[in-house]
Amino acid sequence: MTLEEMKKRKKELGYTNEQISELSGVPLGTVQKVFSGATETPRYDTMRALENVLRKRESTYGDAVMVKESTPYYAGKKQGEYTLGDYYALPEEQRVELIDGVFYDMASPLSVHQLIGGKIYQILSTYIEKKDGECLPFIAPMDVQLDCDDRTMVQPDVFVVCDRNKVTRKVIYGAPDFVVEVLSAGTKKKDMYIKLMKYMNAGVKEYWMVDPSKKIVLVYDFQRDNDVKIYGFDAKVPVGIFEEGCQVDFSVIDEYVSFLYEEQ
Repeated sequence: MTLEEMKKRKKELGYTNEQISELSGVPLGTVQKVFSGATETPRYDTMRALENVLRKRESTYGDAVMVKESTPYYAGKKQGEYTLGDYYALPEEQRVELIDGVFYDMASPLSVHQLIGGKIYQILSTYIEKKDGECLPFIAPMDVQLDCDDRTMVQPDVFVVCDRNKVTRKVIYGAPDFVVEVLSAGTKKKDMYIKLMKYMNAGVKEYWMVDPSKKIVLVYDFQRDNDVKIYGFDAKVPVGIFEEGCQVDFSVIDEYVSFLYEEQ
């Protein structure tokens, strides 16, 4: 989309700058500068984030964009009726998650999403290797047959599996021990509500939601309680499944991605 096309689409949708900022994760000041023309050459990542919001389809469940019913691969079925057979029939380039028979599109993540997920994976992997542990760290895309049925297949951003019997060449069969989802505008409600309950009920021991736009980490330790603990990006967050001092220093991660928050 060109900037003029974005302005036209923004007007058609009736979005305010505040709404676009909330949905895209782009700072409000940057959104205002882009659409006012004050910034002549916005960053590529900024334009990509704005375009993702303005291109969103109307058939949504919360903030998660569903696969359109008109898609020929699913003729004769409705959301809630899809199975792993339909999942495996998808073209390879179409990334989705299947949750309780409902398909959810997975848009390409922004660079901040990838960088944060990669850093967390790196920290977990290094810790496990130093301890010569049995647990295995994974990073998306990797299929997880969460409920061991034919109605759910998810792809967590980062996760750890400590029971190697769950690991097959094709999928992880059963619940991981530890899961991290890096939130974005298009997945926030799915990750914060739908997947939260799915992970808890499936037997995930610990679930983190990392919100780059608010610079917070929400931690659910299902082994001990269901209360959420909230950390800022200045904290060292302990990994509860490891009781020997594994921590993720988010001040380091924040510094690592800080250049992406600079207003253009």
